[in-house]
Amino acid sequence: MTTTPLTLHRRALIGGGAALAAMPARAQGAAPAGAAWPPAERFRLWPGRAPNAPARLPTPALTLNGPPDRRELWLTGVAEPVVGVYRPERPDGRAILSIPGGGYRFLSVENEGINVARTLNPLGVTVFVLAYRLPGEGWLEPEDVALQDAQRAMRLIRRDAARWGIDSAGLGAVGFSAGGLLAASLAVAWADPVYRALDAADRIDARPAYAGLVYPVTSGDLMRVGAGPAARFDAPRRVGRGTPPLFIVHALDDPVVPAREPIAMMTAAREANVPVEAHFFAEGGHGFGPRYLASELPGSRWPDLFDRWIKRTLAAPPRP
Repeated sequence: MTTTPLTLHRRALIGGGAALAAMPARAQGAAPAGAAWPPAERFRLWPGRAPNAPARLPTPALTLNGPPDRRELWLTGVAEPVVGVYRPERPDGRAILSIPGGGYRFLSVENEGINVARTLNPLGVTVFVLAYRLPGEGWLEPEDVALQDAQRAMRLIRRDAARWGIDSAGLGAVGFSAGGLLAASLAVAWADPVYRALDAADRIDARPAYAGLVYPVTSGDLMRVGAGPAARFDAPRRVGRGTPPLFIVHALDDPVVPAREPIAMMTAAREANVPVEAHFFAEGGHGFGPRYLASELPGSRWPDLFDRWIKRTLAAPPRP
């Protein structure tokens, strides 16, 4: 294997942490106390070293970042990808893989992982938070590593569905920002052979039952591998019959991801007759997650809209 340069383009994604930390504060308050990563209940994705491992693995680090009214945990140096498990008190069988963003420079594990569980657990949803490898941290053939982790996570969750008390057929995914690109990639490239099968789990379907894309990157022109665009990550171009139903949330004043990104995904879904529901809000900026929008803004209700949509989607008859 060879190491291929990978860079995320456009000003805000290149800026990564600095761009997100400089967002206008629309928070309702500081993050709840007691956030920790990883949670007590978790599982590793790979026995031994993960695929495409370099000789020297990155060093894990957790830091507090963001403006004073919304300090939150960011994770870098993911050497051993894991999935954190957050169980509701009254599970209803629904489950979702939450994929944090961070411009592929860090993982916003609190805002777009732990807080997803805090929001959806009371609604009966079991939440699995994915700490995936960051392509720019020295991995060989880095364009594959995040999708490897997402596919493997879906398969392992389904393998152990009885242990988690979930309906394996109804397992969905939700991704935020760069994590939205990974969720969109999972929705269109769930069967891509990006790693060598290790065990029986790798024969399990990795296709999500549905995918939520929240202020998502969706196109390959935001990601470059070497000298050219990574066409395989142009999710709108790959939407087709096997793409699961999509739920899209975006703020039109987002200074990081242009609205044309989610609009392209919505348009592709409609042209391919893939069920899609999209909510575009006038205000909200970027990185608001499930909790960081002032209650007077309509976009603050998106988790409730998502919850209702998931129920309708899972209850709908299979597409012909």
